[in-house]
Amino acid sequence: MSEAKTTTETAALQANPRPTATDIVAGIALVLALGALTRFFDTHVPQWAADTPVKRIAKSVEYPVYAIAIGLIGNVVLTRLGLRERLSAGFRTEFFIKTGVVLLGASINLKILVTAAAPAIVQAFALITIVFGFTWWFGGVLGLDDKLRALLSSAVSICGVSAAIAAAGAVQARREQIAYAASLVIIFALPSIFLLPWLADVFGLSDAVAGAWIGGNIDTTAAVAAAGALAGEESLQIATIVKTTQNALIGLVAIALTAWFAFRVDRTGAAARPSLGEFWARFPKFVLGFIAASIIGTLYLQSVDKKVGAAHIAIINDLRTWFLILAFVSIGLEFSLRGLKEAGWRPIAVFGSAVLVNLVVGLGLSVLLFRDFAV
Repeated sequence: MSEAKTTTETAALQANPRPTATDIVAGIALVLALGALTRFFDTHVPQWAADTPVKRIAKSVEYPVYAIAIGLIGNVVLTRLGLRERLSAGFRTEFFIKTGVVLLGASINLKILVTAAAPAIVQAFALITIVFGFTWWFGGVLGLDDKLRALLSSAVSICGVSAAIAAAGAVQARREQIAYAASLVIIFALPSIFLLPWLADVFGLSDAVAGAWIGGNIDTTAAVAAAGALAGEESLQIATIVKTTQNALIGLVAIALTAWFAFRVDRTGAAARPSLGEFWARFPKFVLGFIAASIIGTLYLQSVDKKVGAAHIAIINDLRTWFLILAFVSIGLEFSLRGLKEAGWRPIAVFGSAVLVNLVVGLGLSVLLFRDFAV
């Protein structure tokens, strides 16, 4: 792929004069309309299926499934009409995900995570270190591009698309690499929503261990919530704590990747040592918004009545859901089987192998750290 490819959506729009303002507005309007359709199905399908044999399935299917399915259908229709490329400038996946990640920070109470979820912190550090390290190593064995290795390693070891976006900013990945990593995350995450709760029941895992396993292995926060709900209320609580702990480590990984690529990977022979300004230019700024939102949310919840704080956080979470719906719709609209075929079997082999390692190591850590844990 050509190195002339740009990194961010904003840069892509600036470098490509073809999209008009009308095209961009029309693309964004389409995403908003499909997002509203997703929310409609997410709200009403469980009601429609309430007295049918599929009521449990209908209740367990969460908005990412509807959003991606609707996005994929829109993708096919637009492609047949010859409009997909023209409107693609309005499919702002990167912006929607970044905004959703920042809003996610507001619901992460750092004090609770530190004082009540020490096992989750230990698990998060151990799991990220082991799975990231394996993915990076195996990607090197199979000869993957370093930037794609960074995206896949971050996605499978931390929190899916959000982590891939953070890594992309740090390593200056190409936009198509972001879309490819996001596609792999979704392909592997959706079956996990149903598979992991079923396996937890087959293995006879306790609620806490099941929740820790789900939270540490499924790569999107929304999918974790869906799988945790299937496993039970206590499992959902533990799954959420574990996943939000991993989410909180996005910043550390982004800083490490920024330093590694700026000072080692992209630095050639006699090239001058990168300046702090270049380091700052590479750093994904939205991560700071995520950290700030976490701190502000924690301080706010300590200063107001518990019910009032919960109500306000619920509003923020609903807004976050909207942005994530728009992101998943955009992923569906941007998904390209041709891109997967062009990339070949090696990235799929790397990501799939890493998912298996994540499952095995995550199960071991969950049993070790959470077998005596009480919610």
